[in-house]
Amino acid sequence: MSRKGPKYSIVAPVFNEEETLPEFYRRMCAVVRDLDSAAELLLIDDGSTDDSLALMREFQAKESFTRVLSFSRNFGHQIAITAGIDYAQGAAVIVIDSDLQDPPEVIHELVSKWKDGAELVLAVRSVRKGESWFKRVTASFFYRVIDRLTDLHIPKDSGDFRLMDLKVVHALRQVREQHRFMRGLSVWVGFKRAEVEYVRDERFAGHSKYPLSRMLRFATDGITSFSHVPMQLAMTLGFLFAGVALLGIPAIVALRFSGNREFFGQATTLISVLLLGGVQLICLGIIGEYLGRVYNEVRRRPLYLISRKWGFERDNEESPEHFV
Repeated sequence: MSRKGPKYSIVAPVFNEEETLPEFYRRMCAVVRDLDSAAELLLIDDGSTDDSLALMREFQAKESFTRVLSFSRNFGHQIAITAGIDYAQGAAVIVIDSDLQDPPEVIHELVSKWKDGAELVLAVRSVRKGESWFKRVTASFFYRVIDRLTDLHIPKDSGDFRLMDLKVVHALRQVREQHRFMRGLSVWVGFKRAEVEYVRDERFAGHSKYPLSRMLRFATDGITSFSHVPMQLAMTLGFLFAGVALLGIPAIVALRFSGNREFFGQATTLISVLLLGGVQLICLGIIGEYLGRVYNEVRRRPLYLISRKWGFERDNEESPEHFV
């Protein structure tokens, strides 16, 4: 690799993809060799427990443009993307998943848009093969919700597959929050944007690393990272029920003094207490979610820890200060 560095950096997070990696790497090598300038491929091992890391080391030994970062444990997909962006050396950084649902060949279209002047090129899925109706519906619902609750406009069928100019990369390196929603952050920093439509394929092998619980956590990160509306909603509910109580108390007192027995007994009281208690717990949960995020931020722990590097000039070099 020359001292000037490559023109393109392709970042691919990897977590337990031993079945897919050989085919992914074969197709990625073809794309890299077909680009108009030098490129590097950064494979980020996110604490894989299968033979993924061994395969990546073999790839690196064969091709000098391949570099490998291995985390000390599993830190998560969004953190792996962050590490790739931190260590990328190219003037354009392309993020792509290693499960082959995002075809590597689409990179040429992203590069073409970048050469036309776009600084952030989003890959938008025109067709989503192999996904259940539940996942398609919930994904569409999530993007509509985040569009309403925030001032971000993220195309509803876009993912993490995108190209970022060096300006965008430099901006993202300054954002070091713990709970990361990278597709939102890359839009939040601004800059000139373009889109490329593509057909998203089924998984080549293996299974999804995003079960329902992780999808819900991902959605929560996206909403709470860019909106205070849930906390405002809690306050609104408080005012609403306080207003109902203020109106209801004198009404019930008047009915009882008039001899109306419809409101006698404990059933009405119990239902009211349960309803108000449930609303209070929901509001406390929303506040606790934000408070927990504040706690995570003030601890200032590093976003990730690198166990080993392969393909770098110094295998044990320390991370620059802005990486932590």
